[in-house]
Amino acid sequence: MTPQTARAVVAAAILFALGGAGFAAYGWLGTSAGRSKPAAPSPMGTADALQAAFVTVAEQVRPAVVHLGTVQVSRSRRPPVVPGPNADDPFFKDFFDQFFGRSGPGQREEFRTPGLGSGVIIDKRGYVLTNFHVVKGADGVTVRLSSKQEFRGRIVGSDAKTDIAVIKFEPDGDVRVATLGDSDTLRVGEWAIAIGNPFGLDQTVTVGVVSAVGRADVGIATYENFIQTDASINPGNSGGPLVNLRGEVIGINTAIVATGQGIGFAIPANMVKRVTAQLIDRGKVTRGWIGVSLQPMSKELAQALGVPDAKGAVVARVHPGSPAESAGLAANDVVTRFDGVGVDDYHHLQRLSSDAEVGRTVKVDYVRRGERKTASVKIAESPDSAAARP
Repeated sequence: MTPQTARAVVAAAILFALGGAGFAAYGWLGTSAGRSKPAAPSPMGTADALQAAFVTVAEQVRPAVVHLGTVQVSRSRRPPVVPGPNADDPFFKDFFDQFFGRSGPGQREEFRTPGLGSGVIIDKRGYVLTNFHVVKGADGVTVRLSSKQEFRGRIVGSDAKTDIAVIKFEPDGDVRVATLGDSDTLRVGEWAIAIGNPFGLDQTVTVGVVSAVGRADVGIATYENFIQTDASINPGNSGGPLVNLRGEVIGINTAIVATGQGIGFAIPANMVKRVTAQLIDRGKVTRGWIGVSLQPMSKELAQALGVPDAKGAVVARVHPGSPAESAGLAANDVVTRFDGVGVDDYHHLQRLSSDAEVGRTVKVDYVRRGERKTASVKIAESPDSAAARP
């Protein structure tokens, strides 16, 4: 769905509502002037316009949502065939093949696991966005389009720290592509539409709202900044898109709270953009690193460290030889700003430093025993990134 089309649909709904209000005002003026009062606009009109917006978004985005299964290649454990009286019996051979597989002894054999998750096409070249946990441990994937066409896909790259993976398949024609929106502008209460394949039920659409933004400490990934939604998300939805009323992907559905209802989480589109670009270009994610271990802030700790409020990230440890050590940071310093951005908590500082460009020098404001200080820190490459190099 093009942004222009989506905006037109939403604008139509808004204009209809405003038009109804204007018509009602005209009726009031007409009545005061002695004219007959016109009929009140039907409340169903606005509801129909909103419904049309949902239908349009679903029709435009669903063809970009795919069904993913994994392919695992292993050494066949099929025993050698022992000649016997039934060796040439077709029924016996079919039974034997179904039980042990059709590969010969010692040959490599493929095992497919269908219906593991969802994905969304983000590029006409066949790039598909999904979750890392959907394809973890797979040698390859099968990509099934909404048209039921099935393709062999390969894993271009994955990032366990954000639970994001990119798959590539070779389309034999044009494919529908979804557009990634701006998740930083999301507001709690906006409409949210989840599309995916829960329990293998292809192309399922559920509707809810954005329940919260910036959720962390969920325990799903290292870098968490989740969108929370009450749009129904179930096993199989993982990797599918969370969409707004403009038809833009605002997040990638990744997890649910098993003990609760109406609590699902999606990775914000802006985080996805940064990770996806690196996975497509380099097959891995390179992150910035300043070399500190952090701990949460509390009101009691803020008072003890001389910080006027409970915002900021407390340095628990400075790693030897790190950029932070070179800049003079020490344990119990409270980082309040990073490269001009106010630090909310230690999760926020983790994200800011990991997103920083390697080699840049940034200003870090911090508080030490009640005294405000500033340091210049040169961003290094995360040791995890370096270890991941082939």
